[in-house]
Amino acid sequence: MTQRNVLVTIRGRVQRVGFRAWTERQANARGLSGFVRNQRGGSVEAVFCGDTDAVEAMIAASWTGPSGARVEAVTVSDHADHLTGQFTVRSTD
Repeated sequence: MTQRNVLVTIRGRVQRVGFRAWTERQANARGLSGFVRNQRGGSVEAVFCGDTDAVEAMIAASWTGPSGARVEAVTVSDHADHLTGQFTVRSTD
């Protein structure tokens, strides 16, 4: 099983629509570790760590998000640290 760690930034109408809670549910269902949090500029930031296929599926799902979201951009970069444990929601950065 190949592991991947990524930092993802999601832009658009992604705050005040339940995006963080949705991301937490989706990531935990895929067995991923990491976190999600709002950014002061209006975007959502997430770190997804786990099986490469599950991470790729989570990135793809991030383009849709919950029903109230309107995603305009998803940027992905490698993340150096492999986080373990349950995926969580963090406070705004």
